[in-house]
Amino acid sequence: MSATSWRDACWGTLDQPWDVLVIGGGITGAAILYEAARAGLRVLLVEARDFAWGTSSRSTKLVHGGFRYLTQGQLRTVRDSARQRRQLLEDWPGLVEPLGFTLAHFQGDRPPVWLYQAGLALYDLMAGQWDHQRYDPLSYSLLVPQVRREGLVAGLRCAEATTDDARLVLHLITEGVRAGSTAMNYVSATSLLREGGVVTGAHLVDGVGQREAEVRARVVINATGAWADQLRGELGAVQRMRPLRGSHLVFPAWRFPVAQVVAFRHPHDQRYMSVVPWEDVTLVGTTDLDHRHPLDAEPTITGEEVAYLMAGVTAVFPALRLGLEDIVATFSGVRPVVGTGQADPSKEARDHLVVVEQGLVTVTGGKLTTFRLLAQDALAAAGLGRLASAPRRAPAATLEASPPDGLAEWTRRRLQGRYGLGAPALVAAAEPGELERIPGSSTLWAELRWAARNEWIVHLEDLLLRRVRLGIQLPEGGSALLSQIRHICQQELGWDDERWLGEVAAYQALWRRHYSPPDPALVPNWRTTKPEEVAEAAASLRQSGQRSRGRVLVAALGAVIGACAVIGSWRLLRQRRLR
Repeated sequence: MSATSWRDACWGTLDQPWDVLVIGGGITGAAILYEAARAGLRVLLVEARDFAWGTSSRSTKLVHGGFRYLTQGQLRTVRDSARQRRQLLEDWPGLVEPLGFTLAHFQGDRPPVWLYQAGLALYDLMAGQWDHQRYDPLSYSLLVPQVRREGLVAGLRCAEATTDDARLVLHLITEGVRAGSTAMNYVSATSLLREGGVVTGAHLVDGVGQREAEVRARVVINATGAWADQLRGELGAVQRMRPLRGSHLVFPAWRFPVAQVVAFRHPHDQRYMSVVPWEDVTLVGTTDLDHRHPLDAEPTITGEEVAYLMAGVTAVFPALRLGLEDIVATFSGVRPVVGTGQADPSKEARDHLVVVEQGLVTVTGGKLTTFRLLAQDALAAAGLGRLASAPRRAPAATLEASPPDGLAEWTRRRLQGRYGLGAPALVAAAEPGELERIPGSSTLWAELRWAARNEWIVHLEDLLLRRVRLGIQLPEGGSALLSQIRHICQQELGWDDERWLGEVAAYQALWRRHYSPPDPALVPNWRTTKPEEVAEAAASLRQSGQRSRGRVLVAALGAVIGACAVIGSWRLLRQRRLR
């Protein structure tokens, strides 16, 4: 079925009564669709842009337990994140994969390293594991050879995980649709329908077919993330969201090689920064700034943010002599953070919010790692708590029975994790040579064909920025490969030559404006600029220093709890061994 006929078929079913209407196609909306569909409910999900267009394709790619939130006293967030991470590793191998996480601690960093070490003990206990270690400077330098040795006090290591955030969203939506529900991208909910003062549906506009419909459902869930206040505003609700922008630099893995995450305190303002190995690139991020631009516009990194990130990473990795010319791409996302009035954006809690207003259930905030909890809480607030009894994991496909020649075990695991029940069909549909990797990427050529044929692509950017990630992994967004991509995908997409050329022009213009390496003329000189002159990036974050004593006090409290828990656990284990 072509993309056009598929949309027509879906649109023709909108007049049926739905159990749940989900507005928003990011990780939270996808999780709600997934959970509700597997419980047998009739679910319709609509997304105004592409699936995962917003925050859910622009994260740091970490499924982490939130260790850094210990220093802010957000113990519930840490506990929930650590437990969910462990569950995701068990449920979706190949899509969510383990990754080591290290922290480089230098002289002057706060809080002191012993508090971090005690906090890691508490962190591991919350996660139901015991997998952390402290390294002396020499040992840590062997673990991370490129790190600066001057002033290095110690290194810490714990276990975390990584994922492809956009593929995780697509996986949830695909499995939800396979279970009988419907999901449509580029369909906007322009207004809410109400009867007797209660929200009963929404007015939908198709951004592709230029048609409109009114859809009604027993429950309407607002899962639009940073946009949540737009729908809530129709009900006269007080705004709750504080959109925060997080930006990243992307380096080729060969130019910035790291085997595991390296986190450190930025020397200018003591904020956390991370260097993350992901696919065949290395990500550096992230900033945390109030996003004062229209939410519907594509977010873009600023020159000040580039300077801030480069100042941090070159201070900790001076031997690499990184420069702006080494950056292959950039990307920015807007976090859906619930505002509490903190002066410093980084001090805002990452807890999620669920409210019911005139029948509209709004769920927002939270973290990528805790998407299941957000979905479950939203469905419970909608009076659908019986979903807790639904099976936790969908049945998995296997490529083991008849593996094609030359398909490595790692590739088989990757395809199985990302495409689930569709993995065998993806391999079967591959034409000669398409089970090989695309140069400079872990992606197979066959994944392009599969996405074009099956994954609701409306624009070329959907394919290259979200179905596969070539747009942020390869120079010029993969433009050098467009002729090969055209050969595989144009017919599958049903586009004529004029449409293809128009999509290529639009994609390349989008990439240059919002994903390209920065224009050096717009980037302050981070090598000579004083910290207080790194503009908005450092300005809003330096305020945290005024409350550092309170943060250290919270960390100390967490450390005491952690130490007590460690001693108790050690004694319990010893008692069991002596029996």
